Amino acid sequence: SRGVDILLGGNPEGLARQDLYRDGKDPDDEANKEVLTAKVAQLEPQCTAEGAKVLEVGGLYVLGTERHESRRIDNQLRGRSGRQGDPGESRFYLSLEDDLMRLFASGAMNWVMDKALPDDTPIEANMVSKAIERAQNTVEQKNAEVRKNVLKYDEVMNEQRKVIYARRAQILEGEDLRQESLEYIESAVGQVVDQFCVEEASSEWDLEAMHAEIATYWPTELDVETMATMSDAVTLEQTMVDDAVRYFEGREAELGESTMREVERQVLLRIIDQRWREHLYEMDYLREGIHLRGIGQKDPVSEWQREGFEMFSSMLASVYSDFVKYAMHAEVVTADDQRNRTDGVSYSSSENSPELNSMAAPPKAPMPSQTAKQSQVVRTEEEKIGRNDPCHCESGKKFKHCHGR
Repeated sequence: SRGVDILLGGNPEGLARQDLYRDGKDPDDEANKEVLTAKVAQLEPQCTAEGAKVLEVGGLYVLGTERHESRRIDNQLRGRSGRQGDPGESRFYLSLEDDLMRLFASGAMNWVMDKALPDDTPIEANMVSKAIERAQNTVEQKNAEVRKNVLKYDEVMNEQRKVIYARRAQILEGEDLRQESLEYIESAVGQVVDQFCVEEASSEWDLEAMHAEIATYWPTELDVETMATMSDAVTLEQTMVDDAVRYFEGREAELGESTMREVERQVLLRIIDQRWREHLYEMDYLREGIHLRGIGQKDPVSEWQREGFEMFSSMLASVYSDFVKYAMHAEVVTADDQRNRTDGVSYSSSENSPELNSMAAPPKAPMPSQTAKQSQVVRTEEEKIGRNDPCHCESGKKFKHCHGR
């Protein structure tokens, strides 16, 4: 078998360990060490004698029924006993209908067809052996190209992973996030302005929609009339940033600086974790169909790199926006304020920021129309099927290969 050197006559230690297993003893247990040593000493003369008999008849004979795509595997089979310095011989019997011959050695197939030999006639021509080697070389080159492409795809994800993990490490190490919080506020406000101030003329801006949007980030003191007096997007953006920073500093003074830093760490860490998981799913979905770009005369690897970068940038922008929403609306609830929380400090978001489930606010009393729509949780007592268990449809396949896909 692959990866195992065969000792002619048997391995005394391996046989001794099998005997202990049959007796219900653990050969790795220190209490059974002396018994194992005695067994090995008892079996060594027997294995040596049997090994000598095998050497007399020519050593190990490897009989193969097909050739592998890789020459390395064939050579490993040939060298099972050779690496121990023992003699041996190997011989392979294969059919011209094997996949390796049919797909990659068509020249040998044509040569045999021209000869019109009977089906049961053995073929030992050097041409066939050389055709097999050429076929193996073709497959090895093809697999090498596949591995290169896989590496190119993995490099994109690896670079993104480094950025996310480095950021998480900084948060977990307790880095002061105040400056980053202010930068995230500027980024979030900039996204809103870019979304609603597309046209150059201020009269074309949808100020009411923009005001409703920024109200989900923080309770702004700006009104639509004040925003309408600003003629350019830069001034409007700076005014909204100043208003957001003013509210942020007010929250910081209200909660205390140390508490606000803890709120920032908890909120940012949870948002990064959630957004990163969603991003991984999206990248997997992109990876499944990126090869189809080749039909449109585009390099799939280049398209993967370009779209992967765009999706990663979009994910980071979502992190900044979510952070501002939840950090601005975070509430500190102590044990005295809420009886069912017995220790420490917990955080929750307002109803204006519902996206992040892990940071959701405590449930409020439902409206009558909402109560009617709530669905009940149905629990079944049916036994859970393991992924490697036989499928319940009696197809004979494992659950993961049948209905568990």
